[in-house]
Amino acid sequence: MQDDPSLTTLEDHDAFERRHIGPDDADRAAMLDVVGAASVDALLARAVPASIRDDDLPIGPPATEAEVLGRLRELAGRNQVSTSLIGTGYYGTITPPVILRNVLENPAWYTAYTPYQPEISQGRLEALLNFQTVVTDLTGLGIANASMLDEATAAAEAMAMCRRLSRHPGAVFFADADTHPQTLAVLATRAEPVGIELVVGDIDTDLDPATAFGVLLSQPGSSGRVRPAGALAALTERVHTAGGLVVAATDLLALMLLASPGSWGADIAVGSAQRFGVPMGFGGPHAAFLAAREEFARSLPGRLVGVSTDSAGRPALRLALQTREQHIRREKATSNICTAQVLLANMAGLYAVWHGPDGLARIAERVHRLTSILAAGLQAGGVDVVHDTWFDTLTLRVPGRAAAVVAAAFARGIDLRSVDADTVGLSLDETTTRAKVGELWSIFGVSATVADLDRAAPDGVTAGERRTNEVLTHSVFHRYHSEHEMLRYLRRLADRDLALDRTMIPLGSCTMKLNATAEMIPVTWPELAHIHPFAPAERTHGYAELIAELEEMLVAITGYDAVSLQPNAGSQGELAGLLAIRAYHRSRDDHQRTVCLIPSSAHGTNAASAVMAGMEVVVVACDRDGNVDLADLRAKAADTGDRLAAIMVTYPSTHGVYEAGITELCAIVHEHGGQVYVDGANLNALVGVARPGRFGADVSHLNLHKTFCIPHGGGGPGVGPVAVRGHLAPFLPGDPQHPDASAVGPVSAAPFGSAGILAISWVYISLMGASGLRRATANAVLNANYVARRLDAAFPVLYTGAHGDVAHECILDLRPITKATGTTVDDVAKRLIDYGFHAPTMSFPVAGTLMVEPTESESKRELDRFCDAMLAIRAEIDRVGTEWPKDDNPLRYAPHTAEDVVADKWDHAYSRETAAFPVPGLRVSKYFPPVSRIDAAYGDRNLVCACPPIEAYDVRV
Repeated sequence: MQDDPSLTTLEDHDAFERRHIGPDDADRAAMLDVVGAASVDALLARAVPASIRDDDLPIGPPATEAEVLGRLRELAGRNQVSTSLIGTGYYGTITPPVILRNVLENPAWYTAYTPYQPEISQGRLEALLNFQTVVTDLTGLGIANASMLDEATAAAEAMAMCRRLSRHPGAVFFADADTHPQTLAVLATRAEPVGIELVVGDIDTDLDPATAFGVLLSQPGSSGRVRPAGALAALTERVHTAGGLVVAATDLLALMLLASPGSWGADIAVGSAQRFGVPMGFGGPHAAFLAAREEFARSLPGRLVGVSTDSAGRPALRLALQTREQHIRREKATSNICTAQVLLANMAGLYAVWHGPDGLARIAERVHRLTSILAAGLQAGGVDVVHDTWFDTLTLRVPGRAAAVVAAAFARGIDLRSVDADTVGLSLDETTTRAKVGELWSIFGVSATVADLDRAAPDGVTAGERRTNEVLTHSVFHRYHSEHEMLRYLRRLADRDLALDRTMIPLGSCTMKLNATAEMIPVTWPELAHIHPFAPAERTHGYAELIAELEEMLVAITGYDAVSLQPNAGSQGELAGLLAIRAYHRSRDDHQRTVCLIPSSAHGTNAASAVMAGMEVVVVACDRDGNVDLADLRAKAADTGDRLAAIMVTYPSTHGVYEAGITELCAIVHEHGGQVYVDGANLNALVGVARPGRFGADVSHLNLHKTFCIPHGGGGPGVGPVAVRGHLAPFLPGDPQHPDASAVGPVSAAPFGSAGILAISWVYISLMGASGLRRATANAVLNANYVARRLDAAFPVLYTGAHGDVAHECILDLRPITKATGTTVDDVAKRLIDYGFHAPTMSFPVAGTLMVEPTESESKRELDRFCDAMLAIRAEIDRVGTEWPKDDNPLRYAPHTAEDVVADKWDHAYSRETAAFPVPGLRVSKYFPPVSRIDAAYGDRNLVCACPPIEAYDVRV
């Protein structure tokens, strides 16, 4: 019986797949004609090796948006939004609605890419510079990066910095026992593989400064204790005298009142900016920070926004000192961090802009005052307050009653921190009310009133611990306190950038695909956003079910047996996978297995992660076709022998090809006792087509911010789950709050990493179903091959498979063009801005090339617009050296600002029209970059990484 056409139409009326995948049937037919394939299936059969082809995808059929969001509403409803006073680095906060609506929920902000092309990233770079300024001002240190993954990771990076920079010859890093437990756990995970001896103890009684290359102390402590600034200065001086360095784990809101770490001599400061307007989200994503003395700038991990100038001398922002990054330094890198928490750092910085120093001080004073009043009432009622100093956190001794107190609070919708059988902790925040303080007294069996105690309660911060200098004096923190002005400021910043809401971002290896509105809607639901990561399990049944279902989905898609969602970036997923391999070998007494083979084409993070996991990197060559050289692999594996731990290989390859030898590669490594790590960066070319856990791989990390639609957010957030076969499952990351000394430790601060955005991927997979996911992969491959065929004559495609096809991306070789005309990849990238496009990936993995990944979400119309722009640029290149001088042509001077084009003086060999409107369509819709080409060297020679005078940005001032 044939399907009833009307019934088919009714069933298909809300097919999400049709809106996620760009080309329609007519477009596909035209594109297939260009690539020379009879069908998409025929193209896949030609491109994907039969040895790995696996169409089995045990995932259900696609559901409608209404069905999926309805089901997610049910799950969210199983979470209980309580008053969380657990603290330990996570606090209730109020996201200003103007920021919630116009940043967190705005695709102009959340669909942007990492600002490697600074000319089209000036808005988010300015917001990040605001964030850096907040951190440097409050910590009292000279320089801060553009955010870290979480506080625990930042502390681990600070530990590694101390080892590199310290004059002390020892291997001991001493950590204050009064530090958040999850931070101590991540420090332990990161210390052991690289030979650092982590010692945890009381800094007053257990620390011998002569023994440690670095010391981490917490101010305020996790217990709430605020130490005297004078005592901290004396301790710091003793550590410095012994040749060590001091790291302060601290809190930005507390630093509105407390003396800054820089003022008492700390070398580095770390912490979280979560309470500056970023919801708890069951653990993330949140922006952590790392600040340091200015002379440490070249050793600072992560990204650093700096001030430079453009070709016309205008102030312009860019990522500074990029040669520090692991992409370039590989196994010599000092960190594997390749991302940040940009969207959340922007929110935190803008929270400070919105409130200004006076508003932040009011919030801090109110939180502190309520804490002092609460403490006074408890003490008057016979409750022992352990410390006589505090900012927002109290540790309370209730002998034998801790469980009963916590249970009584739970019954009233309040979550406290259970320390031990006799001790309870709690932290107040900006959401705490006077009424809530009264409830807390009642829970502890105390009777008091806020009004009465407000007049008499002593502060928990004495005059000697208080900050005395002004902070946030820059005018950006004083101008935008009315909503009209803030709204317009946010719009001005967004208008300076290019994101996916404006144009295709054809970056190879980064999979800048559609982040659908339906996927993003749940992120701000209170039942998902306002849950503490260490909330009682009874409060988080919905999250537990969502996480379990997402893990099952990812297991089905990859063919592995188990998944951990804890890693909060791809780099941390890599580290977790390598630590699992290391622990597996050690469990078998193969301690000598420490060599990691890595192809020369690999992502830079691979080598850096291997070193951080305590492994030695041996590079395997690629052959002339860009494939892993299997002969060289055999030789290296044989030479390594029983020292072989693993190979890390990206599949499809970093060169954008389905390598036919992947199963043989896996067999060679297994034959020599090693494990196979398949980097999941290119999984968008495998979903529904092949499963790495079934074609020979043992472990992969998966980039949910690539294949599974979590947006890049301007360079973060990211989620990098690690998936393993059964024999590695016991070695997945452990619990950050309750680490097992015999198991692999945690790699991030929260049990499920950036859990607040996991719903995005859950929604995407549910909407697509097995059939939609397969078609997404097929269209990604079709789109890439269409672009490759259209551009090959003008920009030769460097690598293809056995039948002349690419996978999901292609590398365009500009080296012959550069040699003949002097036009570089940089020139083409900047000229694409004039055409309204973000550039492809430049000079990776091959210098002098552009790598293009169109994704399945781009329509044929957008692909043609991009290809037409590239072909027009090729025609411009042909005029260089004949019609236009090599040093005066539209490519060399690109991009062109509106200010440049309308200037009275125009001395170029090409016309203003050529500069601004190289194709007719730009007359209808034109993006003008706010700055012209930026002088990178100037910014590195003259390093400025905090807000310059506002006049640099705003001509009205």
